[in-house]
Amino acid sequence: MKSKSSNIFSFKCSCCGELHEGSPSFAFPAPTYVNQLPESEKDNIIESGEDLFKVKDGDNIHHFIRACLEVPILGCDEPFIWGIWVSLSAQNFNRYVTGWDDVDESDSYFGWFSSKLPYYDDTLSLKAQVRPRKNGIRPYLEIEQDGHELANDLNTYISIEKAQRIAEFCMHPK
Repeated sequence: MKSKSSNIFSFKCSCCGELHEGSPSFAFPAPTYVNQLPESEKDNIIESGEDLFKVKDGDNIHHFIRACLEVPILGCDEPFIWGIWVSLSAQNFNRYVTGWDDVDESDSYFGWFSSKLPYYDDTLSLKAQVRPRKNGIRPYLEIEQDGHELANDLNTYISIEKAQRIAEFCMHPK
């Protein structure tokens, strides 16, 4: 249930009975592709960090950046935030990295959604646009796949009840 006076998301969890306050936020430490690498191939990771990954795969190198997917919650000031990963071409990855200190917020980079979100079906490889932001704020993501539930939620809003269902699903996986 949302507090009506402050527009801050809060709910009493139907799984654990605790009161959770603040808009939900879930993040992934690495792209799904990296998590699926067998132990024997982990040495193919060329670069890894909080916001960037580069992985060698034969003659190819996969480039990933962290971004934010901000799904608005009806009646709340703060969105439901997913800290996700996007695969970029080498050219877009280099543009992103070299432009970090001088961000052009009107710019965008095509990429492929590279995090498997709980609750939603088939989020891997959704077409996306990465929108950079200034002041060291991670870029945000727009999903291009019309008709996908995640794209619909992102482009409209989710209800308070749906935000609670998703948060509970993530916090208390069965």
